Amino acid sequence: MTRRRYAPEYRRQMVELARTGRTAEELSREFECSAQAIRNWVRQADLDEGRRADGLTTAERDELRRLRRENLQLREEREILKKAAAWFARETDTVPGRSSRS
Repeated sequence: MTRRRYAPEYRRQMVELARTGRTAEELSREFECSAQAIRNWVRQADLDEGRRADGLTTAERDELRRLRRENLQLREEREILKKAAAWFARETDTVPGRSSRS
């Protein structure tokens, strides 16, 4: 099952309606999205606006995602370089000394 993507403006409107006092269940029946999705959007909006501090803001989530991707790429590059160095060492019949900074 795939998750349906909702436009940011649609999410903002649902958050505004939920903040006017309408329940997530009411809104989900009327607009055909899940009540849990609406509750999640309200929670994330509260985090982004500083109304609560028990999670990551959208900007923090984006940065974390970017850093994890960058970290993965750096690990892969390091593995490639290690293998290349070992291959070149075998080709030249020299073995590089072990460094404690690996």
